[in-house]
Amino acid sequence: MTKPHDPAYHWDGAELDLDAYLARISYDGDRAPTLATLRALVYAHTTAIPFENLEVILGRVIPLDVKSLQDKMVRRRRGGYCYENVGLFAAALERLGFGVTGISGRVSMGAESGIRPATHALLRVTTSDDERVWLCDVGFGSGPLEPYELAASGEFSLGDWRFRLERTSGELDTDLWVLHQFGREGWIDRYTFSTNPQYRIDYAVGNHFVSTSPRSPFTARPFVQRFHPGVHHILDGTTLITEHPDGSSEVRELEPAQLPKILTEVFDIDLELADAAVLAAAPWRMG
Repeated sequence: MTKPHDPAYHWDGAELDLDAYLARISYDGDRAPTLATLRALVYAHTTAIPFENLEVILGRVIPLDVKSLQDKMVRRRRGGYCYENVGLFAAALERLGFGVTGISGRVSMGAESGIRPATHALLRVTTSDDERVWLCDVGFGSGPLEPYELAASGEFSLGDWRFRLERTSGELDTDLWVLHQFGREGWIDRYTFSTNPQYRIDYAVGNHFVSTSPRSPFTARPFVQRFHPGVHHILDGTTLITEHPDGSSEVRELEPAQLPKILTEVFDIDLELADAAVLAAAPWRMG
């Protein structure tokens, strides 16, 4: 029987250039696996590394090995979607001595019908100085800016952004958690999740679906996010949305040729010239 010490159960933290990663997220604080460190790391990662699916739109595969994640998000200072962000962050937490377990969520965003695939990755994390269990969601693109406790505690605020975690029952009376968030559409359910452990091979399966399936929203158009304490920027195709914690928002329509400039100025993503030219030609609009 496979034991938890099998490398397949873990996150390849030994392969991570920890100093380079911490420099990428501008973190120079304590490295002990404490709750204070975890809070600071979640904040630093979430505000430094944008959410983006541009490699999918450019027709490339999305590798999840630590070497590839480092090359893209650390060395080339690009972003990634949930599987990439979570893979990199899990490797860093494991290297620092935190307890790390992957879990998967089903994104709903207020949808009223139809079950969706469990294609969102997040992390269950424990620390050395606190008995509570924490959820770290560095790969959704819209926070939270801190870990949140795995407990049905009603509404809570992380910074100026508001959330609510609800514990319900799923099929066969299994525990099912629902994270709600407050935004421009008021309160909506963001995703559901259970605490069934997920491993790198499980994320590889979900990653294949979201990066290749015509049913995946990430194969249909560019989707980029940048999250800050007081503002959330979203690029959805050629629509630029700016959201604020009070639920207000602004919407601006762009021409495809404007996208590379917007990516640089708003999302801190500098594409190579050839990739910028492809994106400006809007290949996702063809066919």
